[in-house]
Amino acid sequence: MEAEIQKAWVATVDMGLGHQRATHPLRHLAEGELITVGGSAASDPEEKKLWDRMRNMYEFLSRVRKTPIVGKPLFGVLDALQSIPSFYPIRDMSAPSYQVKLLGRFIDRGLCQGMLEKINTKPLPLITSYLAPAIAADKAGYGRIYCIICDAEVSRAWVAENPRRSRIHYLAPCGRAVMRLKSYGVPDERIFLTGFPFPLEILGKANLDILRADAAQRLFYLDPSDRFWPLHGRNVVHFLGKGNCRFRKQRRLTVTYAVGGAGAQREFGFSITRSLREKLKAGEIALNLVAGVREGVRDYFQQVKEELLPGCPYVRVLYSPLKEEYFQLFSEAIRSTDILWTKPSELSFYCGLGIPIIMSPSIGAQELFNRRWLLEIQAGIPQEDPDYAGEWLLDLWREGRLAESAWDGFLKARKYGTYKIQEILETGTMARETSPLKR
Repeated sequence: MEAEIQKAWVATVDMGLGHQRATHPLRHLAEGELITVGGSAASDPEEKKLWDRMRNMYEFLSRVRKTPIVGKPLFGVLDALQSIPSFYPIRDMSAPSYQVKLLGRFIDRGLCQGMLEKINTKPLPLITSYLAPAIAADKAGYGRIYCIICDAEVSRAWVAENPRRSRIHYLAPCGRAVMRLKSYGVPDERIFLTGFPFPLEILGKANLDILRADAAQRLFYLDPSDRFWPLHGRNVVHFLGKGNCRFRKQRRLTVTYAVGGAGAQREFGFSITRSLREKLKAGEIALNLVAGVREGVRDYFQQVKEELLPGCPYVRVLYSPLKEEYFQLFSEAIRSTDILWTKPSELSFYCGLGIPIIMSPSIGAQELFNRRWLLEIQAGIPQEDPDYAGEWLLDLWREGRLAESAWDGFLKARKYGTYKIQEILETGTMARETSPLKR
């Protein structure tokens, strides 16, 4: 008989897709449904209005960046609120920032009140992927609080005014995030280096059976000139298993281009499709254009397909108006994705699945740090001109560079986050691992 899973309140926010992408894999741990703070079911009308104003401004400023004359100054307002100071020289950055005090005032006005009322009905741990629910629960004196960090480094706003008295435990995706939290005054014992949580349908069982099989096949698709396998084959077989390292050739090389949750950078989808048109028409490559939950982005990508490659079965637009369904579609697509092209958002951590990341330009301070982290571990490659992707991207492919990046990401980025979070809920701590398969 299987042991009963420790349940928790799992809370997220509707601010882009990143924070919800982090909690979607934990739905099996949730008491009831996931709590969307600011949504109709978790907030009274006044609190919902407050969240709607915050979200609408965030999405507007994310999209307006390229508007002539006014775009950059307006986006600068958002970026200033999310600013992350330089890590060096190493210094004490524990003093509360303006953002911390501003968030405290919003919470005092009722932000997260609906969530607090719900979680107080049953004394379970709280897991959240956003700073406001964690800090609101902390201010209210709630017990076990776990906050998932969704970027390689974060601003001081993610930490309570008095970090040493706070009850918040942090679930960090990488070592850089741990270092940053320590600089803000969070004690070691309240930071867990778990890795970013991935859906179990991508990972498989605790031995990562699905991921190991998918990663091995991806390395074959990424090495058409046999540059990677002669150098790394023995290492790959050791970690992924001999049975997985036989090329089955059941599909074609697949590129996935994903826009941000606010729909920014959708125009790159046109450039990528046009540049790869001949390869797509010949069925040598497949392309996923990920619109997320944005109907306008879906319509744009559909128009791109109809204009450039009408009826082509190798161009697919991924969209659903329902976030739960979208995340399921994305998980299905990512299993057969060989190259993930996106801005360096929370999707940066998907390099841990053995997928090379082509990085479009960063939007916002946190994405600059995600980009830096990807470059440090050699799992991400900055995009060149999308209009010529059919040249430079295919050169990287033929030279084995994309296979190298995929393997670097698999070895160096963490992929066991969902299992580690479950372990922390059950035991209050987690074992430190050295194997790439358990970290």
